[in-house]
This record gives sequence, structure tokens and C-alpha cells, in this order.
Amino acid sequence: MSAAAQEKIDAVQADAENWSAEDVVRWGLAEFHPHAAIASSFGAEDVALIDIAARVRPDIRVFTLDTDFLFAETYELIGKIEQKYGIRVERVKSALTPEQQAAQVAPALWTTDPNRCCALRKVEPLKATLAGLSAWVTGIRRDQAATRANAKKIEWDKSFGLVKCNPLADWTWDRVWEYIRDHDVPYNPLHEQNYPSIGCTYCTRQVQPGEDPRAGRWSGFAKKECGLHAPE
Repeated sequence: MSAAAQEKIDAVQADAENWSAEDVVRWGLAEFHPHAAIASSFGAEDVALIDIAARVRPDIRVFTLDTDFLFAETYELIGKIEQKYGIRVERVKSALTPEQQAAQVAPALWTTDPNRCCALRKVEPLKATLAGLSAWVTGIRRDQAATRANAKKIEWDKSFGLVKCNPLADWTWDRVWEYIRDHDVPYNPLHEQNYPSIGCTYCTRQVQPGEDPRAGRWSGFAKKECGLHAPE
């Protein structure tokens, strides 16, 4: 970590835990613009975050990891978000097309080695994108998973080497939906069909009553994260 980045984080990290989501976004974009961006998978948290950020400054930079395996509803939602907020969402893709991955690595890799599939289609493209940034803003929440329980609102991301802002870290699932309803934010209709967490078509299923909200991700594997927000 650079001394300048450490100084910025040290100056605000403790106080930031009492900041609103809007405050965290405003700080991140003010300190690091134009080298800050919102990473969005277009889940409920992420669309709420985009709405918050758009109210802070309209020229926000948003990117998404397009694995080529997203749900049709997700691609449709991206278009709605672009239209509503007047932005262009950057589609970040793997260096390998699905066909190349099948030929060079393995067919249907997600069925045999989902970690490798996530690395190729998500982690490596993200790493390349973040290399050109000084800070990124995410929609993760502490109560989503044990792996996210210790996330700070402002922290240093050791995995990718830049500042990470998590404005919704202390939000609940109910609070996310209250915000979406209050501000008429477009959202993925799959949420209304028992898909609280939505990823790729091959690795996402509906969640059954009583299951953990992330039980529908990588079902059948001892896997809870794609590697983007893994704890240190």
C-alpha cells in the first residue's frame, strides 16, 4: 500500500463506520475520481448502490463482469439501468470466449472446477480492470456471508492492491429493498422467484424455504465466494 493511500484510510476508517452509504460513496468518488469505479453484478444491493452514487455525481463509472453466462434478466436489467441513469456500463470479459475455455481448459468447467471457472471468467478480468484504478466501490453486506462479516466501510484491499469502499456494509436485506421501493430503482425480476443472490445461469438456483440466502450459489460445492471478496 502506498503511504498516501494508507494516510487517507487511516484518517477516516474509524469515523466512516458511522457514515451513511451516501457519505462513503461521496468520499470515495471525491478522493479518487476519475480512478474510482463501482463494480456491479446487478443484484439488489448493486442497483441500490448505483442509485445512491448517481445522486452524488451523475458521471459515475460502473463496470460489470460479463461472464457470458449471465441470465437474460440480468442483461435486460443492465440496459434499464443505463437508460435510467444515462450511463454506459462497462462490460468486462474473460480473455477466453466460452468456446475457447471449453477447448483449452475443459468443457462445462463449472461442473468440475467452479473455482477455476470463476478465476478465468471473473477474478482475472477483475484484476486487470482494478489495475487501472485507485479505488473500487462494492455492494457487499456483512450479513450476506461469514466471509464478509468483517468488511469495513473503507478498507485496503490486499488481494487487488487498492482502496475498497463498502457503503452498504451495515445494511440489512430489508433495508436494501426498502431503498429500492422508496426510490423506484429497477431490479432483477428473478429476486421475486426465490433468487436472492444471482450469478451465472449454470451456478445459480432458486433458494428453498429455510435455506441460507446464498445456498443457491454453487449448489453442491463447498464454495461461497467467487473470489472477488474473499477475506484475507
